[in-house]
Amino acid sequence: MFDNLSERLRRATQTLAGKGRITEDNVKDTLRQVRMALLEADVALPVVKPFIERVREQALGETVLTSLTPGQAFIKIIHTELANVLGGDAVPLDLRAQPPVVVFLAGLQGAGKTTTAAKLARRLIEREKKKVMMVSVDVHRPAAILQLGTLAGEIGALFHDSKADEDPVKIATRALDDARRQFADVLIVDTAGRLHIDGDMMDEAGRVHQAVTPHETLFVVDSMAGQDAVQSAQAFDMALPLTGVVLTKADGDARGGVALSVREVTGKPIRFIGTGEKTEALEAFHPERMASRILGMGDVLSLVEEVEEKVDRNKAEKLARKLKKGRGFDLGDLKDQLEQMQNMGGLGALMDKLPIPGKVNSAALKDQIDDRQIRRQIAIINSMTPDERRFPKKINGSRKRRIATGAGQQIQDVNRLLKQHQQMERMMKKVSKGGMKNLMRGMQGMGGPGGLPPGGPRRR
Repeated sequence: MFDNLSERLRRATQTLAGKGRITEDNVKDTLRQVRMALLEADVALPVVKPFIERVREQALGETVLTSLTPGQAFIKIIHTELANVLGGDAVPLDLRAQPPVVVFLAGLQGAGKTTTAAKLARRLIEREKKKVMMVSVDVHRPAAILQLGTLAGEIGALFHDSKADEDPVKIATRALDDARRQFADVLIVDTAGRLHIDGDMMDEAGRVHQAVTPHETLFVVDSMAGQDAVQSAQAFDMALPLTGVVLTKADGDARGGVALSVREVTGKPIRFIGTGEKTEALEAFHPERMASRILGMGDVLSLVEEVEEKVDRNKAEKLARKLKKGRGFDLGDLKDQLEQMQNMGGLGALMDKLPIPGKVNSAALKDQIDDRQIRRQIAIINSMTPDERRFPKKINGSRKRRIATGAGQQIQDVNRLLKQHQQMERMMKKVSKGGMKNLMRGMQGMGGPGGLPPGGPRRR
């Protein structure tokens, strides 16, 4: 998300970064580039104009003009204003009410409400230790009811069933009673959507909302919907007492203008962003951290939180003990590392959160990353016997052919994986013997200090 906007803004601000002095002329030129970057990212014009004016006013103020590093001071202004447009401080979901706390999801059809309901339920179950019930009142689309029931079973949530011939209001009130009887902490109500806004849809959503009096009313919007998302956000904000926004399909949106526009137009905080199809692919939205990511400063705090949450500590400690005893880093260990990288969203998601040096074209770098390579490598290791995983040197030509055939890959892919494993094994030995200094030497052996783990860009 924000790849195109990030690249354009970085190019715009670099023109001032090295300046020893800022003048009205070079600020005017840079702001013209910033304006174009925002408009091309599909940020709504009513959002762009005041943003540019606020930045211009501050950039030509005394603080920047007298700064020893005016270019950096200008970038700081852009960062602060981006964070303000995105919402300022993060606003977590408010569950401080008598249970069951009702969370109401509204939005157009295709925005991803049903998947978001499951993602949110999983997050509340795993992180907040809440007992969650889900119900669908989308009687116009029976498949949505079936989908939500299937997802509830996968994530361990309670599910209140409904039928296509029932009244949505009756379904919602019955589900609320059921949630009370089963002592659920949270009831998530997945509502019907349409391909466009119409009176019947808004009336139905309003009646269901009034029946269950939700504590949180979240507008779910597709990040790739562009200006249509802004118009639908305004319509829903007028019809329902929205308390927040969930942006879906952010992983497929390189522009990111919807995030900036919807927050400014509705005045409601963005609570979460969906970053993939899996039920764990839902991130809390932090405006200041997102502003840093847009400007290529990375988001190390979110990365650390994700590592703490998703990395299997038992496996990590087991590997550390194994290396300390001088035992080798085998292909089973490599598979564990690849799977944990997958759990964190792959290399692409990792790159989003790492600071990118100003001279590096981050968009081009991400284009070279192919997360499918990680899946292929896991398939290759799965095609090996336990003995081959423990002792890779046993893998001769005939074994390589069998492994490649079993994984549906080429022999060259098996050879490439074995070579990468050897490099990582050497690096792990250096770490176990000499710590960080030897780790850096090991990384140089994998292609310099910027060497990437398996699944990264291939050299061309």
